Amino acid sequence: MNLKLQIASLIYSFLFGIFFGGSFKLIYIFLFYKKKFVCYINIFLFIGFMSLLYFFILQIINNGILHVYFLLLFLAGNLFFLSFYDKFRKK
Repeated sequence: MNLKLQIASLIYSFLFGIFFGGSFKLIYIFLFYKKKFVCYINIFLFIGFMSLLYFFILQIINNGILHVYFLLLFLAGNLFFLSFYDKFRKK
């Protein structure tokens, strides 16, 4: 994989981490419903849809090659969103 594809994949992983964190905060109330069965189904559908979306777009960008540092950038993007979300929420 050449350098342009790696950089595009890294940027995509970071931005998808931000998107994942935002969408998780947005539908948080629907994921943790009072009934356990509904809660498990909602979490399963949310994680399944997000992972399929991540790998589908990664397939378009670099033929679906996945490296550990892509997942680390995904987590960094998620933590980046959560830290800024908490700062802006306090204001």
